[in-house]
This record gives sequence, structure tokens and C-alpha cells, in this order.
Amino acid sequence: MWIGSPLRGGFRLVSYLLLTLVLLPLYLLSRALGVQPVVRWMPVVYHRVVCVILGIRVRVHGQRSDLIPTLYVCNHVSYLDIEVLGGLIPGSFVAKAEVATWPFFRTLAKAQRTIFIERRSGKTSKSRDEMMERLNTGDNLMLFPEGTSSDGTRVLPFRSALFGVAQLRRNDKPITVQPVAISYTRLDGIPLGRYWRPLFAWFGDLDLVPHLWQMVCLGETEALVTFFPPVDIDRLGDRKKLAEYCFRQVSSAVQAANSSRLPGGRGGESPSRDDG
Repeated sequence: MWIGSPLRGGFRLVSYLLLTLVLLPLYLLSRALGVQPVVRWMPVVYHRVVCVILGIRVRVHGQRSDLIPTLYVCNHVSYLDIEVLGGLIPGSFVAKAEVATWPFFRTLAKAQRTIFIERRSGKTSKSRDEMMERLNTGDNLMLFPEGTSSDGTRVLPFRSALFGVAQLRRNDKPITVQPVAISYTRLDGIPLGRYWRPLFAWFGDLDLVPHLWQMVCLGETEALVTFFPPVDIDRLGDRKKLAEYCFRQVSSAVQAANSSRLPGGRGGESPSRDDG
């Protein structure tokens, strides 16, 4: 069933394209000149403005890690996750290799130095080595360890092989890992049930263009992001235990958000965006 305003959708798409066409050349020039503060923070500003354009109101529960580098591990619901998380965390994403074949979006992904992971076993080690190299140089990374997007109702099991990078040590200390949960909880102030979550969750065999067009025509969306206390592999023992621990944390937050509860039972709290 179609809902939303095509006029609103057209305005949002034009605004998004204009913003991108203005900021992308400035960002690429800053990268070429090595202006690191701009390179680090312009993507954050860009993603936040995109969230405003798309009508996404971001609520944050918990505190983002202030340690650099940090490996952020998050459930994956939609292409909107990039805008929501990118507006909160200065860093680069780890994405499936297919994204590198998408027109237009691949340009944006490569500009933000996205690491593309091949699902074939023979290519996985190369991607893991690149992740280790980037963490070792002090770059934050955002990883979706499910390997694909879900329907937003549940979290798929985390692939422990991707947590191998957590075994890296910098200055004889383990890499900080922070579990992060993201849920799309409301549309125009009304809680989303299972029936309406596919309006935002892009998964399975859903076509990208029709889904994107329907989404930009909708009203104001609320996204809830939960940051859990950082951990490391020394505390958990090995990558499999680390993956399982992060999965349990993230899964519990998604279930709580979908039932209109926040972790810790503070369902009435309205946290503000963490700008740290």
C-alpha cells in the first residue's frame, strides 16, 4: 500500500543531490590537500544534514566511545543506517562488496574510504588485513557483522570471522570494540509495528529504487541508536565469545526498542543526540 507525499519525496531528493554535489568536491579537495580536521568531520556533518533532509530524528541512548580507534559493531537494517551512524561516528564503514557496484552510491562510499568485504572465503582474509591496517593507523571503523540487512524485527547472528580484527593490538593494548544497536521506531510519532517496518528496512529481494522512493515520501522518522559500554577481546577471551557478547547486547536493545522500551527499563526517557 502506497503512503506518503510525492511532492515531499521530490523535494528531499533534489535537496539531497544538491547537498552532495556541493560538499563532495570540497571533501575530495580536502583529502587531496591532507586537511585532516575537514576529512574527519565533514562526513559527520554531511550525514547529519542528510538526516534532517530525509526527516530522520535521531535519538541516542548511551555514550559513544571516546577511544581512537574503536571498532563499532552494529546491526544492519537499511541503507539509512549509513546516514544515522555516519552522523554520530567519525570513521569509515565496512560494507559488502556489492555496494562497490552501485552507481552513485559507490562514489560516496569510496569517498569515505569504505572497506568492501568479499563474501567468498578466498577474499575474506584480504579484507580483514585491510581492516587491521586501517585500525592500526587510528581510523574508527563501523562494521555490520550480520553480513546482510535484516527486517528490523530481529538481529541476525553475528559472523565471528569478522571479529578477527579485534585481535589486533596497538601499543600492547587490544582494540576497543563497542556494540551499537539501531532501530527505526516511529513514523510521525506513531510506533512502528512489524507490518510497517519494511518501509525502512531494506532486506531480502526488495528493489532499491522503489523502496528508496517510498521512504523519501514518508513523514518524520525516529531512529533510536543505543551505545553499549566498550569491551575488548581480552575481557571476553576470543573472537567467538566477543561476537556472541555483542550479538546479545545488540539483540536485546532492538527487542526493547521494538516494544517501546529502552535498555534498563527507562521507557519514558528521551535521550538527546551525542555530539561527542
